[in-house]
Amino acid sequence: MTFQFESISEFFAMGGYGFYVWLSYALTFIAIGGLIWLSRREHKAILDQAKKELVREEKLKHSA
Repeated sequence: MTFQFESISEFFAMGGYGFYVWLSYALTFIAIGGLIWLSRREHKAILDQAKKELVREEKLKHSA
């Protein structure tokens, strides 16, 4: 089996482009992580709002 890189440090250096390669990976993971976090937060807020509306509707039914 042949490898493209002779050492682990060469792998991380990526022929002099390592900074840009690893920075792009980091930014991608941060962006995806942020999207997941925001989506879950919004999903929870929507569920909480729906529960509040159901409780309010039940109160209105029983008070009428």
